[in-house]
Amino acid sequence: MMTRAELSSRLERAFLDHGYEHITMTGLAKAIDVTRRTLYNHISGKEDAFRLLIEDVNHRAVEQGMAAGRAALAEGSDVVTIVATILDTRYGHTRRRLASSPHAVELNDQAFRRCRDLMIASAVSFQSQLADFLVELQAANRLQLKPGISADEVAQLLADGARGTNQSLPPIAPDQIHLRYRAMVGALLHGLLETRS
Repeated sequence: MMTRAELSSRLERAFLDHGYEHITMTGLAKAIDVTRRTLYNHISGKEDAFRLLIEDVNHRAVEQGMAAGRAALAEGSDVVTIVATILDTRYGHTRRRLASSPHAVELNDQAFRRCRDLMIASAVSFQSQLADFLVELQAANRLQLKPGISADEVAQLLADGARGTNQSLPPIAPDQIHLRYRAMVGALLHGLLETRS
């Protein structure tokens, strides 16, 4: 029996390789190397498969982003590096994988049209975890928010900035996006808080 993680991984490869519009359930089953019947045991249709993928990718990205931030903190990195690492792992890894696909624009469009609710839920969850992490950094005396600025507000601005960075025009080269996250985080944090070494 295929696990959800394995199904999600195979679906990601199939959609990156074939796009959304032109792949059928038969084509999707073939692309992930299962029978149509087996595929229907896991999902009810192509949109369900796509939604499963988007939900799973976002869930993993949030977990990995927060873990990467904690690792950067443990290594003694400065606050800008820690937060930029979180954002690059949360958003940048997905953006780089998507950029490898000739169907990137179509898949991005489909995600916003078919999975907006999942993307909003993921954004809310991530921003809450990021706000909690900022509170932890403040408690550890690694940063000090300016009066009148809450961790929730900073987390919202950082996440909005990362999503905006992903939509930059002209597009940022995938191998350079981490530098833009760092620049955006530095500009935002130095304007909103007093960092401590």
